[in-house]
Amino acid sequence: MPTPKTIGIKNGILTYTERQAVRVVTFNTSGQIALIHAEKEDYYKLPGGGIDPGEDHIVAVKREMKEETGALIKIRPIGCVATTEEYRNDLHQISYCYCADLVDDSGAPELTDLEIEDRLVHRWVSVDEAKKQMDEAQPASEFGRFIRERDIFLLGEVLKRT
Repeated sequence: MPTPKTIGIKNGILTYTERQAVRVVTFNTSGQIALIHAEKEDYYKLPGGGIDPGEDHIVAVKREMKEETGALIKIRPIGCVATTEEYRNDLHQISYCYCADLVDDSGAPELTDLEIEDRLVHRWVSVDEAKKQMDEAQPASEFGRFIRERDIFLLGEVLKRT
């Protein structure tokens, strides 16, 4: 596994809730990537989320992509290309990022109530447009700022390796 980028500062006094998550940079046949806009708090993110108990990374990546965008994907064989380790409030999260190719985007997202409340919308955009939107976003919350830093890093690492 790649050495993780640490985001936030570990507090030796806190007891953290541990969470493992996956992220994915997915390319369509036009070279565009899937990017999710959380309209409520105005930040952009890569598709992904928590790994369910007993689930492996690949299954989790495919499930999260389908839930958030409706798309089916094929993970590239290069494996995990980047990781982040986050300390946010009482959460310690490690995210593993993968690279994939779009197989079928005819499905509909299956968003959770919270994702609907956050007004998550996905689009296919050029890599340059994704970087621009992520860079220029001004998230309204600390949560959004953590996601912004994490996903800008992960996208950059994927682009170095593809």
